[in-house]
Amino acid sequence: MGRGRQKAKHTKIARELKSFSPDVNYNALERELTGHSSDEQYDDEIAKWAEYSDKYADGEAKGA
Repeated sequence: MGRGRQKAKHTKIARELKSFSPDVNYNALERELTGHSSDEQYDDEIAKWAEYSDKYADGEAKGA
């Protein structure tokens, strides 16, 4: 393919991309990026880590 046709093709693609505006579901994007599907799941994760922080609060494992 000649340089002229190649440049025309790239120009056409660039114009299409410039005018492209997808519909974005920001709530779904936030859930995916944070890894949380709901607040309930988030609360469960916090509770799990709270157990560890209590266990190792003084720097030593209790009961170990």
